Amino acid sequence: MTSADAAQDFSPRGRRARRPPAGERPLETPRAAGVAGLAFAALFIASVLLLRNQPAGGSTGEEIRDFYVGQNAGRVALVGVYLVPFAGIAFLWFIAVVRNLISDREDRFFATVFLGSGLLFVAMLFIAAGAGGSLMVAVKFHDEPLPSSDTVLTVRSLAFGFLFVYAMRMAAVFMIVVSTIGMRLGILPRWLVLAGYGAALVLILNVSYVTLIILVFPAWVAAVSVVILRAAAQPALP
Repeated sequence: MTSADAAQDFSPRGRRARRPPAGERPLETPRAAGVAGLAFAALFIASVLLLRNQPAGGSTGEEIRDFYVGQNAGRVALVGVYLVPFAGIAFLWFIAVVRNLISDREDRFFATVFLGSGLLFVAMLFIAAGAGGSLMVAVKFHDEPLPSSDTVLTVRSLAFGFLFVYAMRMAAVFMIVVSTIGMRLGILPRWLVLAGYGAALVLILNVSYVTLIILVFPAWVAAVSVVILRAAAQPALP
């Protein structure tokens, strides 16, 4: 085969021959990473709604006993506990997708706040889920005695505090930074940038434990992921 023929060899064998060694090839972003934001939104919403299925602070002793030792008791909330780690993993992939989109255009200041707030959000989310599921795990897997109503109230307040006070503030900072980066680089539409600022303001000023309020964060992440996926699907200009 001549050099001209080799240059036109598009067979699998020819492509393998022209492929650089593994150590010299750049690490490419997996295509599945594009749906990380959608996966996080679905898992986060599901876990939060499932974890709500627990005894309230004013529950009677009979209600607490039925939840922890009754037939099929607590399984719904337990599923929510196990979904949280997967939601956190999906969010880490989403962070990587955004950083890959920014590439070498990122500013060190915004990059530091962006990465720090995202990691702290995941940490606070894990702590909240761990606290919320601690009594259930203790009773079901460690044969601990049933908690009192006061104990249920204390643990529930601790979990809600980590989620609503700390995790959501970090989520708000993350939204502000990503919206600012998206606006400056022109990678996010104006309506999504404004929605990010507005939702972040709501999360920062929120002082209630209304579950529906925190769902604005996964909704915004899902919207950003859709925008990224649509941009990636468009053919590049010549």
